[in-house]
Amino acid sequence: MDKKRQLLFFKNYFREFYKAQSKKVQNKILWTLKIVEELDQIPETYFKHLTGTTGLYEIRVQLSGNIYRIFCFFDHDNIVVVGHGFQKKTQKTPRKEIERAEIIKKEYYEGK
Repeated sequence: MDKKRQLLFFKNYFREFYKAQSKKVQNKILWTLKIVEELDQIPETYFKHLTGTTGLYEIRVQLSGNIYRIFCFFDHDNIVVVGHGFQKKTQKTPRKEIERAEIIKKEYYEGK
């Protein structure tokens, strides 16, 4: 299948999160990232814009009742810059995680 988007993993933010997960969670994360890369229209179940942010999105992974979120944003039309991830414990995305994602996004653009 042709890729509709290219994933760009910025620094080690994602890798650190990914390596800390179990093999099962890692496999589900990879499967979800493939959806983000390949589908024309990504279902909101897997990819959602965060309202009240400057263009942040979350890649949404769910496995065995556990919820994981990976922050990302677009650079140009088809490059998705992947930042950090975390395991979600509450309904609402913690403010500090959103703030961290905004800082990573700023760091990315300042370094370009």
